[in-house]
Amino acid sequence: MRSKNRVKGALAGMAAGLVASYAMNQFQAGLAKLKAGAAGNGPRRDAGAPQPPPQPSGDEPATVKAALRIARSVLGRTLREEEKGPSGSLMHYLFGTAAGGVYGALAEKSPVARAGLGTLFGSVLWFLSDEVAVPALGLAKPAREYPASVHASALASHLVYGAATEIVRAGLRGA
Repeated sequence: MRSKNRVKGALAGMAAGLVASYAMNQFQAGLAKLKAGAAGNGPRRDAGAPQPPPQPSGDEPATVKAALRIARSVLGRTLREEEKGPSGSLMHYLFGTAAGGVYGALAEKSPVARAGLGTLFGSVLWFLSDEVAVPALGLAKPAREYPASVHASALASHLVYGAATEIVRAGLRGA
């Protein structure tokens, strides 16, 4: 039986969160492809590339808005149009990696953290980030202004993220 170590758990969780962020992007790309096909628009050529979740208002994704804020405060300038997509993706992967690190540390000591093969973690992360923090930080409209389908897609994406995080973390930690 392996020893419980929060530092090793956090490092494994960070690696798992990075992989899970990619899995989440692929899931979102698949959803977008299904929605485009259902709408009669046919498959998208770039469906395999990391895609931000669709924005019902035509607004920029919260990850891009966060990157814009950081660029203004750190670089003293706004991002150029061609920098927005990669910067938003970077924010997504950094957040997913950090959240995975927190999860990995918690998972070392608490079986509850691992409940539902990581889906409890994914659902809590969805609620706290998408439903509470992102609107509170002004990176999105209040949650009540989005249709239920947007919330359902986001929750499903975070369930995929949570499960992928736990599967990779457990594999790395030999659990």
